[in-house]
Amino acid sequence: MQSYIKTKVLNLYQPTDGYCYNSDTHFLYNFITQCLEQFKNIKGDILDIGSGSGVLGLLVAREYEKLNLHQIEIQNSFQFLTQKNSEINGINNHLHKGDILEYKFEKQFDFIVSNPPFYNSDVIKSENQNIKIARYNDNLPIDKFLQKVDKLLKPSGKFLFCYDVKQINGIISAIDGTKLNLEAMQFLHPKASKEASLVMIYLRRNSKSKLKVLPPLIMFDDDHKFTNIVNNIYEKCATNSIKCEIEI
Repeated sequence: MQSYIKTKVLNLYQPTDGYCYNSDTHFLYNFITQCLEQFKNIKGDILDIGSGSGVLGLLVAREYEKLNLHQIEIQNSFQFLTQKNSEINGINNHLHKGDILEYKFEKQFDFIVSNPPFYNSDVIKSENQNIKIARYNDNLPIDKFLQKVDKLLKPSGKFLFCYDVKQINGIISAIDGTKLNLEAMQFLHPKASKEASLVMIYLRRNSKSKLKVLPPLIMFDDDHKFTNIVNNIYEKCATNSIKCEIEI
């Protein structure tokens, strides 16, 4: 069983009333580190799309200190939280405010990561506008999203993200017409006997490598307790949430 050296706790302010990061982000971060193990010197510019409270980008930047972190967020309250959490954890970032589909960047990126809004628009939605924007893909369709990412990546740039597993056909279709190649996938299952609920995906620009499917990640054992690997992931992430009221 793999164990992790105790790392610095990442303190994260979260809204009392609104969308908060969840375990998907922890599992995606772990997937990112697995996929990047093959590279010896991780450096360059990384963009965290839809940063929310900043957690994914901050986790990756804490892990790879040579990365220059950029984050983009459309909601004012989360722009505030991204910047606040960057400051209290001593991790430098460049915050871009706006819609990823419309925003004009002055550079391309070596890495892009994202836990995007991926629930389909036909799912019953929350009445909270903050949660609607953060969870549902009405404003960020997967085809337009991947086309934008394709343009933002450097020639051999890497994109790692997670999505609703039920929409995997749409993801594969959206990859066609871009220069992105599907390099690796991992499926998350609530239990070994249950269907997958989440897929984590690694795309690389201008690559011809064959697809690698990583062993499935199982969240709970038969006793409804976290599996050892999930406990290890939480230990590796070392995050601490702090609820706060936000008025922007």
